[in-house]
Amino acid sequence: EVQLVESGGGTVQAGGSLRLACAASEFTLYAMGWFRQAPGVEREFVAGATYSGDTHYADSVKGRFTISRDDARNTMYLEMRSLRPEDTAVYYCDTLVSWLNHTPRGSWGRGTQVTVSS
Repeated sequence: EVQLVESGGGTVQAGGSLRLACAASEFTLYAMGWFRQAPGVEREFVAGATYSGDTHYADSVKGRFTISRDDARNTMYLEMRSLRPEDTAVYYCDTLVSWLNHTPRGSWGRGTQVTVSS
């Protein structure tokens, strides 16, 4: 089973940028995705990317976030720009067992905290 470790979170002002990274323990052909969970809210899908390069974004982040994969380094990234206070959450990465439904495998790591101040 692939182990995933998130990093790159931090505190930024509204309008700022962050780049998250998700390091995998081994190469995977699975689609992968980023999810986030704010306090008191269910975890939600943010962005996903297949091995072949297809991507999909939640409407709330379209045009602001960019997902990418560097399979040579077993690493996935989430470039976040024009951050808003409502982007504040713990961000997690996971492999996807369903690309159509963006269903995560569900073996969650510690995540990385993103805090956007107004």
